[in-house]
Amino acid sequence: MPQGIIKTMNIWKYYGVTHADHLVMNPTSEAKTDEFISLLPLKNTPNARVLDIASGKGEQLLRIIEKYDATGVGIDISPYEVEASTKRAAERGLQNKVEFIEGDGAKQDFEPSSFDLAMCLGASWVWGGHLGTIEALKKLVKPGGLMVLGEPYKLKEPEPGYIEAEPDFAPSMVTHAENVEIAQNAGLKLLYAIASDHNDWDRYEGLRLRAAELFAEENPDDPDAIEILEKQRGEHDTYLKHGRDTVGWAIYMFRAP
Repeated sequence: MPQGIIKTMNIWKYYGVTHADHLVMNPTSEAKTDEFISLLPLKNTPNARVLDIASGKGEQLLRIIEKYDATGVGIDISPYEVEASTKRAAERGLQNKVEFIEGDGAKQDFEPSSFDLAMCLGASWVWGGHLGTIEALKKLVKPGGLMVLGEPYKLKEPEPGYIEAEPDFAPSMVTHAENVEIAQNAGLKLLYAIASDHNDWDRYEGLRLRAAELFAEENPDDPDAIEILEKQRGEHDTYLKHGRDTVGWAIYMFRAP
């Protein structure tokens, strides 16, 4: 959950440091990641092309390529994550089946209707929100193609303190059902959804705090260490006081028209 303002440092350094121990950079578990991948109806799609916008460390995309007859493209604006995902692909012998590109996902020039599966997990801000992401990816998948989206939703109405801490995020949340309804109104068919729980969120947020604390301890001369730590402590405090009981997160699998 985004919170606070980066004053001087590179924001992608901040996310790189605070996600150092995350294999998947979303508030979900490896078991749920494997579950949604196993349920993708790609077994009868030879040479499937997969696009992952804001691919992070590339773990979801790499697992899909390992499981199915597929090739992939991952786009991420962070040089830290593109470097990490490219290295990980090579270590797993997948360098000829996947390409990770540093850039803004919204500014890529892909051929329309050229992917069997398009994903955007936890980064709908790339296109200004859930609906914008749906409309953008719908143009990129083939007729009847798949779309997998990771999106937050509200468990309850946010309290004033949460709105004050997250003025650009908290007021705009919709419910789990409304996330589905928005997609259905855009012509998509829901195939599956898997929601995160408190354990998933606690691990995601806890690992971020731990990483920031250890980075500050181990890198006392880093000019950004204190700012990283202060920002992360603030975000974790907001999570404990407000976000934990207010925000859910789910992976949605849709069929495009």
